[in-house]
Amino acid sequence: MSWTISGTYVAGCSCAVLCSCPYDGRPRDAKGGTECLGTAVFHVAEGDLDGLDLSGVDFAFYNHFPSNLTSGNWKVGLVVDSEASDEQAEGLERILAGREGGPFGQLSQFYGEYLGMERARVSLTDGDRPGFTVEGRTELSYEPLTGPDGGTTTIRNAMFGFAPEFEVGRTTGRSDAFGLSYEAEYGERAAYVFSSEGAEGAAHGRI
Repeated sequence: MSWTISGTYVAGCSCAVLCSCPYDGRPRDAKGGTECLGTAVFHVAEGDLDGLDLSGVDFAFYNHFPSNLTSGNWKVGLVVDSEASDEQAEGLERILAGREGGPFGQLSQFYGEYLGMERARVSLTDGDRPGFTVEGRTELSYEPLTGPDGGTTTIRNAMFGFAPEFEVGRTTGRSDAFGLSYEAEYGERAAYVFSSEGAEGAAHGRI
């Protein structure tokens, strides 16, 4: 089946700023831990899976990376907004679990354990006070890093990334889902495009 999803995302994780996952480095948190626990919340502005409309759905993708990304043995889990239909939730699960190919199909070679899909209210806030909430599980706020000119700091052309260029910053808040608990430190956000067809501008994906 062919599919595409696009929109915006905000992500946060336990890594000290800056997270080393984009360049396949070994994770390190503020307490000296060497694993990355994180959450990325996506708003699907436009999306389609072989005729199934996925537009308007928010979902959260949880990760546990025990070492650098290409070492594998990832744990990943999915929470789809409870307002989405069952068909939309099942379609997104097929994509994120890697069953429908594309960038998540490529990344699934690194999955050690898929933790399944759950349903809950998922909301993403953009604009001046970005952040996200996953009901009963995660609440994070995000603040971008800025350069000398006042513009936001970005990373471009990373080995792993949800977008070809993404803004980086700090997050605050806590998360506890799928048995994965962490205090947030690092964050990022950007517009994204993922497609089974490898559309121009589509990211390889870092999850």
